[in-house]
Amino acid sequence: MYSEQERKAGVRSERGYTSATVLSTAANYIMNTTESFTHTYRTYIRLRENGELKLKFWHSNTVDSTWDLGQESAGSEPGGEWSIEAAYVADGGLEPDGSLAAGTQVPVTFAGRACKQVAAGEVFWSDEAVLKLPEGHVLAFTWTLKTRASGKSIPFNVEGMLVSAYDAPGQLASQDTADGFSVSDKLLVLPSYIGYKKEVTKELVFLGDSITQGVRTEKDKYDYWAAGIAEGLGPDYGLWNIGSGWGRAYDVATEGAWLHKALRGNEVLIVLGVNDLDIGKRSAEELLQDLAFIISKIKEANPETAVLLSTVPPFNFEGEREAAWRSVNTQILASPPAGVSRVFDMAAVLSMPSPVDHRIRPEYMSNSDDPHPNGTAGKAVAESFLDWYFKV
Repeated sequence: MYSEQERKAGVRSERGYTSATVLSTAANYIMNTTESFTHTYRTYIRLRENGELKLKFWHSNTVDSTWDLGQESAGSEPGGEWSIEAAYVADGGLEPDGSLAAGTQVPVTFAGRACKQVAAGEVFWSDEAVLKLPEGHVLAFTWTLKTRASGKSIPFNVEGMLVSAYDAPGQLASQDTADGFSVSDKLLVLPSYIGYKKEVTKELVFLGDSITQGVRTEKDKYDYWAAGIAEGLGPDYGLWNIGSGWGRAYDVATEGAWLHKALRGNEVLIVLGVNDLDIGKRSAEELLQDLAFIISKIKEANPETAVLLSTVPPFNFEGEREAAWRSVNTQILASPPAGVSRVFDMAAVLSMPSPVDHRIRPEYMSNSDDPHPNGTAGKAVAESFLDWYFKV
């Protein structure tokens, strides 16, 4: 199922760390340029805990999920050859304005080296970096990346920004100031896993699409439902959000990088299906088959992993897509695929009353034309999930 490299350096190979943030850094796009480049990316991230942190980063040089119809990037597509010229973590202060607290940058190294050559499709861990981050301050992660040639190179996330980020041409990773940096738009360029050393009660992985990622909620507010669940559970529960905009179940079913990530959890919540039924034009039967396959692979990798399956959230489907949505959710509730421990009915939280329950409540829409759940919906889903989760 996985290569020898994935077994030795995959995200499951290091224990004793848990995800330091609820921000998803799943990749759904890939840089494709007409010439080589050197560029610096700086991102500000609220962590689940502050203080003295032992941080470690893992990266998968592969696209997780398909964007649009796959013209530019497809699920499990390997990234190209590129290099990390320098990487740092630092105190990003109270406001993410592009600058850093002077003198706080700590180098991130790879097998003792500041630079790292990245091969196509490679997975790898960083060394541990120790940073003291005051309460209320955000982490700033900065790295300079360099491509060897034109063409496809670095996977990243192209959805609307959920956190503040800045980028600049050239090698500016060691710079404390914001000079030369511009505000990033639809350009989240981060390691795949941002971990910190901590023993936790459980490792939960949230595997989903843009609704899990939190797309269309406010930047830097962390008011999507995965963030609300993390806050409600507290830091003794690990939580890794790998929601990916425009992702679909059949991307996971390719048995590539995205599924490999999900296997880190000893509990996995799956919230997939909107894009399968929508842009993917899958039938109810095809979607259910893909979900069953994903669940079987999770259980095959570790029979003790608890699989939590959600109903497909409402997305204002009409016609054949509405019928398929109803069929899938009826099946999930009545007879979920083998291996499912429990079913969470997210659709019931977000939907209008019957008979128009295929539509999301207007107050939960990110705007009048977009059925992506907003922050109010995120709070409602988080509260409902937590109530359901602790009902044994």
